[in-house]
Amino acid sequence: MLDRNQRERLRRRYRPAQVRLLFIGESPPASGRFFYQADSGLYRAMRETFQRVVPALPDESFLEFFQASGCYLVDLCLDPVDRLDRSARQSACRAGEAALAKAIVQLQPAAIVTLVRSIESNALRAASDATWHGTMLHLPYPGRWSHLKQTFVERLVPIIGGLTSGR
Repeated sequence: MLDRNQRERLRRRYRPAQVRLLFIGESPPASGRFFYQADSGLYRAMRETFQRVVPALPDESFLEFFQASGCYLVDLCLDPVDRLDRSARQSACRAGEAALAKAIVQLQPAAIVTLVRSIESNALRAASDATWHGTMLHLPYPGRWSHLKQTFVERLVPIIGGLTSGR
């Protein structure tokens, strides 16, 4: 299991030179899985969604394609919050807003996509604090429920299509 510093080093390895689409998750899962380790449910859902747009995209080169497309995933909280009680989780998310605002200023994404409905207000406050103006899309987490994954895919496919059409 990677510690916070190892996760952040791995994440930075996939940072594109220009961030076109910034995905914001709530936090790495407490399970130890991590998007940039290519072993999380979010990784699989994102890869499958990209493969709907680019069917020939091999599984093993997805993260490189994600990066080359100008996509980058950051988390509101750098440490897992999914096993915290509601109050502690909300507190941790609120505390993560300043670092997220700083990341938005640094990355200057063309658009932002939140990946968990519960962090929409946190992301909006961070974007406002960063004086960032652009398109922001809020998606449900594509986890357990098939209707949420379907919504995730249906709303994300056109955006990915726009990113990959000029490639």
